[in-house]
Amino acid sequence: MKFDRRQFLRASTMAGIAAGLPALNPRFFVSDALAASGKPLTFLSAENLTGNWDPSSHTTLAQINLESFVFGYLTRAPMRPDNPDELVMELATDMKIVDEHTIEFQLRQGVTFHDGKPFGAEDVKATYEYASQPDRPAQWYPGPCKVEIVDDHKVRVKTDEYNYPASLFWFLSAFLPIMSAKDVADGTALSARPNGTGAFKFGRQEGNTTVLEAFDDFYLGKPKLPGINFSFVGDATTRTLALLSGEADLIERLEAEQVDTIEAKGGFALNKAVSVENKYLWFRCSKPPFNDWRLRRAACHAIDRSVILDILGVSGHPSNAFISPVKFGYVDTPNYPDYDPDQCQRFLEEAGFPKGEGLPELEYITSVGFYPKTKEYGEVITAMLQEQGFPVTLNVMEVAAWNERLYDRPGGGPGHMIDCGWSTGSPEPDLVLRTHFHSSSKRICGIEDPDIDAVLDKERNAVDPAERKRIIQEEVMPLLAERTPAFSLFTSVFIHAMREDLKGMYIYPNGMMDANQADFS
Repeated sequence: MKFDRRQFLRASTMAGIAAGLPALNPRFFVSDALAASGKPLTFLSAENLTGNWDPSSHTTLAQINLESFVFGYLTRAPMRPDNPDELVMELATDMKIVDEHTIEFQLRQGVTFHDGKPFGAEDVKATYEYASQPDRPAQWYPGPCKVEIVDDHKVRVKTDEYNYPASLFWFLSAFLPIMSAKDVADGTALSARPNGTGAFKFGRQEGNTTVLEAFDDFYLGKPKLPGINFSFVGDATTRTLALLSGEADLIERLEAEQVDTIEAKGGFALNKAVSVENKYLWFRCSKPPFNDWRLRRAACHAIDRSVILDILGVSGHPSNAFISPVKFGYVDTPNYPDYDPDQCQRFLEEAGFPKGEGLPELEYITSVGFYPKTKEYGEVITAMLQEQGFPVTLNVMEVAAWNERLYDRPGGGPGHMIDCGWSTGSPEPDLVLRTHFHSSSKRICGIEDPDIDAVLDKERNAVDPAERKRIIQEEVMPLLAERTPAFSLFTSVFIHAMREDLKGMYIYPNGMMDANQADFS
């Protein structure tokens, strides 16, 4: 399978039209004849970076987005609703499943890292064996692996030693940035400075702005943009005003009112895409009272998700599963909890709290500035829960403070419920399902349920992709809908706004970006 960038971008545009989404102006993808303007692109991120440049050290979406400029990936995943399983070759030129425990990648030649080191098999081996270790903070992979170097540009990822199918790395090939073997061996180099094979290289850090510079030796040719200023601005209104005033060229995470303002002003373009991100109300399953699934189900039946979608407007898309519609295995789950006050009261009584009597004071944590309308719909969810007898208090925090409270801890994480989305750059469903709902890798909700563990192990170990999809749709999703360790409220629609003269920019459904062909005209 050969990578044709222009064909890919044209197809992506048509797929967006077919999905009923506004398409980017086709001129955005025709930039060969444009002269370089000499102006760097200023992008305003809705989330801050971590300060640790090791891609396996974090789960921060902003940093994943920045890595999409700096690093290369074996494949890329367009993740379109009409074809969520598609992969596009990047640092790999071909891939195949050799047997149950072996997947083979043929690697692209003539690629170099920003420090001048040639890219090859040793880098894939170092990256995969390092990042797949269970002690890495970003536990994206299903387990450790070994990588056999066949020659300088061919590797085989092996899982026989760990007894799970190598086919799980098919989609994951589109998610992990390939690191230099030299940096992995050093250890400190990974965290000190990003060094990839992407179109832009790290220049310097200036406060909240990461300055990227065009990489002259990029394998597809030097980018037309001289650089990218990647800046954190946590307030959505401030980001919008910066775009309108000309201080910014590209912004993310728009809300309906800001879209209206930008459209009325004119001179700007919008990119809207049903994303890989679902927004969840996560229950702290590791401590009372939400260690009882009946109480979690009661809370879900108290929430009318249609009201939340009304509040979100263009920023939300319906979802009746625990993964996005652009991920492998999505299905409208038949028993997904609907708004039903009678069912809510039945589960409250069965859990020993009739009409909510005897429940402790409950804290619901949310953030402002990053996700659209979290405070507004958080207030509505709080009122809905209170109406059914849940003594809930909403705690609204700035992103940094919320982030410190996000993950579960021994004895239970802060609060009793917390609002958070989960976005991953691959169609692989286990980046959500196993990451959060298997007891070996509990993150936010802290669930420990042997039945859920068993069905997640079953789908992971299915060798045939069709059988794996069946298990996800017919066994995993219904069980999660019954036990509800989290409640998927909706799928995010990612909305970016940009100057109308910015051409050639491609934005993936997880917020990652390709500016290799971008320019101002």
